[in-house]
Amino acid sequence: MHRRILLKLSGEQLQGKFNGGFDAERAVWIANELKKVKDSQIVVMIGGGNYARGAQLAGSGIQRVTADNIGMLATLMNAVALADVFTANGLPARALTNIQADQVADSFTHRRALSHLEKDRVIVLAGGIGRPYVTTDTAAVSLALELDCDVILKATKVDGVYNDDPTKNPNATKYDSLTLSQAVERPNIRVMDKAAIALAFDHSQAIIVFDLLKEGNVARAVAGESVGTIIRAD
Repeated sequence: MHRRILLKLSGEQLQGKFNGGFDAERAVWIANELKKVKDSQIVVMIGGGNYARGAQLAGSGIQRVTADNIGMLATLMNAVALADVFTANGLPARALTNIQADQVADSFTHRRALSHLEKDRVIVLAGGIGRPYVTTDTAAVSLALELDCDVILKATKVDGVYNDDPTKNPNATKYDSLTLSQAVERPNIRVMDKAAIALAFDHSQAIIVFDLLKEGNVARAVAGESVGTIIRAD
């Protein structure tokens, strides 16, 4: 049983049945899955791709820094909505942000985050690390290390890591486990960006890549059962 977990959610997973934006029904479903994890503290790092992706916006007059700032604002919209849905459905949660937005959410501090966790509140973190050129994947690893999380649960649309894109190649082979060095070195491993994997490698931070939408998967991963693909220290 993992004592403290970090769940990395993409913005796309929150758009649910829509082509973009926020699907409250999907958020309720996620809340109910997290409620099954009764004895662990939960940190959520949220992306913003359902509203805006910085790397895609850059160009045609939009500077990369501006584009990344827009992406961070998108994560903030997701975080405050997700925290509200969680709380309304019996899972007390607080949105914290690494970008300045005092009227919208409390700023992230290490002490504030630990205080919420000790009170059994889920933390939903917005803004990545608050700087451009850094993905929310890398921010998730950084946050997991800062808050001493036992494992990162990287939620995806597929049931683990494959040697090729399983949505395009029906013969792709799933890995049950990988070492962090293999994940860094193999160019076909793209489940997280290489900077995130390299940071995890430097600090031996375990990552489990799994299918978010299979009922009970989060609880099974937290309990230490075989779910998805585990990427661990060499």
